[in-house]
Amino acid sequence: MSFASQFDQLMKEPTPLMRRFRNLIAPKSDGQLETMAQQSQSITRRHFGKTMRLFAPLYLSNECVNNCQYCGFSRDNPILRTTLTVPQVVAEAKHLHDLGFRNILLVAGEHPKFVSDGYLQECIDALKALIPTIGIEVGPMEDDQYRELVEHGAEGLIVYQETYHQETYEVLHTAGPKKNFHWRLDCPERAYAGGFRRIGIGALFGLADWQHEATALATHLDYLMRHCWKASFSIAFPRMRPHAGNYQYTPDPALSLNDRHLVQLITAFRICFPQVSIVLSTREPAELRDSLFGLGITHISAGSQTDPGGYTGAGSDDLHLTVKGRRVEISEEKSCDRATGQFEIDDKRSVTEIAELIQKEGFDPVWKDWDPAILSKS
Repeated sequence: MSFASQFDQLMKEPTPLMRRFRNLIAPKSDGQLETMAQQSQSITRRHFGKTMRLFAPLYLSNECVNNCQYCGFSRDNPILRTTLTVPQVVAEAKHLHDLGFRNILLVAGEHPKFVSDGYLQECIDALKALIPTIGIEVGPMEDDQYRELVEHGAEGLIVYQETYHQETYEVLHTAGPKKNFHWRLDCPERAYAGGFRRIGIGALFGLADWQHEATALATHLDYLMRHCWKASFSIAFPRMRPHAGNYQYTPDPALSLNDRHLVQLITAFRICFPQVSIVLSTREPAELRDSLFGLGITHISAGSQTDPGGYTGAGSDDLHLTVKGRRVEISEEKSCDRATGQFEIDDKRSVTEIAELIQKEGFDPVWKDWDPAILSKS
């Protein structure tokens, strides 16, 4: 039985661990939250030491067949699109490598015509000698497709459910294969069956009630750790950011995860899941990120770009629109020097600035924590 088939029941009949988690995200006084923060910090030091792992997203394509109201890549958004060639992907990766990164996440919209069969495999083949840790964040696949990517050298998969509130999910996803709530819900298990040894899950906070999303996310993580125990897991709490088609986005106070609740969420997950990695991206403002580093965070991105070719300008010579699945050329007067990003980042500090800050705070920045030679039989 998969998680999707048990989801409703697990939410109605929580395990002892989930009852504890629900108590931790219930309203707390300032004193209670401070106690949680101190406990979270202590647990993190015990399991991770004073280390901070760094990674960077590398966007391959912003083409997509899905209509998702919260995403800049949404199919009907009239944005400038491009898909990088494999040499252009290598150029982007070399740039990140020169900055120090040895852990990158390949990100792409879901479009079988542009991100076609074999494309991801070619990208991984071209990068694996340069980048030892390659993760992917793309549209959900079948077990055998995941197995093939693992055989080529991918070892991590990130998939966010976006929202665990099914009614909201159905309203927000109006077209494309992503409409299937349960298919996406079981994606981590298919990735595990395909051989991925690192799996990251999360929810996009701001779409539904934050406590429901947090409870469902924790329930999912609890299930995966019991049924997919050979893998290691990471958790993330991305919050809504302005994006193409919604530049005037204003958070709904009734749904938003405010800064205080974000702190409570990080500490609750750390207390209940001591060995799980917690990720904090450049979506968050610099000052807040700095204050959260010592609280329970183990993985951060730095110097991120959310558009294909954002690091080197690769792909800017092939910008176009996509209308009803067809490429449409743009006129010279509407030309631009880069493709549209998925969302706006907030922390725009350079990689060097972030690395120096980490060291100033007494942490060791970890650029590489994996090498294929570890699994070598020779």
